Amino acid sequence: MTAKNGIISYQPTDGLSYDPADEVYWDESALQKEVTRAFEICHGCRMCFKYCDSFPRLFDLIDEKHDGDTTKLDVAETDAVIDDCFQCKLCEVQCPYTPRDSHEFQLDFPKLVHRWKAVHRERRGTGLREKVLGDPDTAGKLARASFGMANVANRNGLHRWFLEKVLGIHRDKLLPDFAGSTFEKWATQEGLMATGPATEAVLFQTCYVQNNEPQIGRDTVEVMQRNQVDLVCEKGLECCGMPAWESGDLETLRKRAAHNIERLSPHVEAGAKVLAINPTCSMMMRREYPELVEPELRDKAKALAAAVMDPSEYLWSIRKEERFDEDFKSTPGNAEGEPKAKVAYHAPCHLRAQAVGFRGRDLLRKLPGVQPELVMECCGHDGTYAMTVEGFEPSARIGKKAFDGMAEAGAEIWVTDCPLAAIQFQQHAGVKAMHPMSVLARAYRGDAFRKSPTADQ
Repeated sequence: MTAKNGIISYQPTDGLSYDPADEVYWDESALQKEVTRAFEICHGCRMCFKYCDSFPRLFDLIDEKHDGDTTKLDVAETDAVIDDCFQCKLCEVQCPYTPRDSHEFQLDFPKLVHRWKAVHRERRGTGLREKVLGDPDTAGKLARASFGMANVANRNGLHRWFLEKVLGIHRDKLLPDFAGSTFEKWATQEGLMATGPATEAVLFQTCYVQNNEPQIGRDTVEVMQRNQVDLVCEKGLECCGMPAWESGDLETLRKRAAHNIERLSPHVEAGAKVLAINPTCSMMMRREYPELVEPELRDKAKALAAAVMDPSEYLWSIRKEERFDEDFKSTPGNAEGEPKAKVAYHAPCHLRAQAVGFRGRDLLRKLPGVQPELVMECCGHDGTYAMTVEGFEPSARIGKKAFDGMAEAGAEIWVTDCPLAAIQFQQHAGVKAMHPMSVLARAYRGDAFRKSPTADQ
């Protein structure tokens, strides 16, 4: 790896692997070669200094402590750099040296971080906090069993102190309420559950919509029905696995992925699209499942990946068809005689990582008088990162550009495809953003649009 003149080659080492089915993936010495090479490339490039704390920390260590020598970083220092990555994926989106761009360096920093965490988890195990945050479906079941007391407790200072001390969940983090009833229960009551393979589309409602905010799912169903999309729901879908994979828990990720693939494959084989409401979940199924599941499932995972779409993406794809409904009964700001309101649209990082465009924003332009302002900065929430003691403050600091961008747009209505970004905006900017499907559903119904809810509403 090291040339005679002491310069580290940017070319891939024999330790390069992003495939956990490959033996070299789990080889710590092989991993270290690739980490050193990646750090040297990033040290020489420095394009990604602004996305998270990983790169500033790396550059400071190399410059201030190790006199420019990347090989001198020890395991603890590498751990610190790795832990500062919250998997926003923006460095991979912007990096010119990636497999996505067919570059000879084959650098994918987020996947290297995942590999590091997976390899070191094998030795260190999974902590209690990672187990709890990595299993949102169980958290939802327990919360429903508490008959609302979980929501009360999450607003109680003493309980939050306990959560911080025992689990490392920051006491000041705004946590989403748990719904009293699941989206799946509502879909069953509405007769939406599939009795056979879907003919057009099946909904992947995501664990957040399932357990925390079923209304987003209901709005999505309503919008699709207004546009004559033959949409069905599938019983028993689970979390996409990203919360577990954040800590390197490949076993849990594979278990979740295998379950979802089994449930969704009959629909995919029948030619249906899979509409995933949360961009993180669609990114997982599109970009992570095919490379991370067990080898015998990869053909099905690739077929699923090709069928996955964002709801706005799918609706945009049929906009020129006769069934596309533009009969909006209201539009932001002009219901009940109010002046038109400005709309700001936040593009989630994990939507950007999929390179499918911002179709939620484009659909908003279909509403009379709406020209949304686009904000592309990271909100800083990034899965469970903002919930942790060590991640809460950096998430707010990193997200400030997004908060300021939305506020500077002068918009009364804030919109984002990511429900966790909406919570981040609510806590740190005082405004909870709406999902594009919820905006469209309100417009179809003719509901009045007022300012987005504030933090205390």
